Amino acid sequence: MFSTLVESRPKSVRRPAGTIASFIAHYGLILGAVYTSAQATTVGERNRVEKVEYIEPTKVPEIPRNPPPDLVVAPRPIRSDRMLVAPVDIPDVLPEIDLRQPITDPNAFIRPGSTADEPRAGSSALPSDTATLFAFQVERPAMQAPNSASPVYPDILRKAGVEGEVLVSFVVDTAGRIDVGTFRVVRTTHDLFAAAVKSVLPRMRFIPAEVGEKKVRQLVQQPFSFAIVK
Repeated sequence: MFSTLVESRPKSVRRPAGTIASFIAHYGLILGAVYTSAQATTVGERNRVEKVEYIEPTKVPEIPRNPPPDLVVAPRPIRSDRMLVAPVDIPDVLPEIDLRQPITDPNAFIRPGSTADEPRAGSSALPSDTATLFAFQVERPAMQAPNSASPVYPDILRKAGVEGEVLVSFVVDTAGRIDVGTFRVVRTTHDLFAAAVKSVLPRMRFIPAEVGEKKVRQLVQQPFSFAIVK
């Protein structure tokens, strides 16, 4: 019964024509499957339709607002100034000028605290010894004497190399001395410079001002400069 083994049978020899036919058959099946899959995907994509739905937003009810109050119009301000009205008739002739009348107010140059009867420069009456005049009211203004004392440069400012100036005002009496009580600092670059000027005032001497060859008191405004000489 089992006298002949399976493995003992002679092997069949495949022919080249059969191998080629089998390869062609399998290759055709593979191409058919690929083409069918591609057609199925394309048809599926073409037939797909997207559905878009529009959802209307919910309207928020408006909150009623209070109506604006009635506007009150303020009355126009009353003009208190007088309006300038151009003259209708413009004169073409200059009015007559009386040269005998004074053009300048005689009280325009009176210093505060003085009276109109106080004599001024160029007047026939001489001023009193207690009257204090300005430089424009005297014939010869007060001048610092050549041998007068001078302010001393503050040592601390000199060492620091600080320079500056002081503008002061004071009254020079008829004796050429300075009334220290009238000393005023107009401007200064440093307080020590002003203090140096104030300390030397009692030792300073001036040539007093004169009006009609009479010595008078004068308000003097004088600058002092502090510079380091190299």
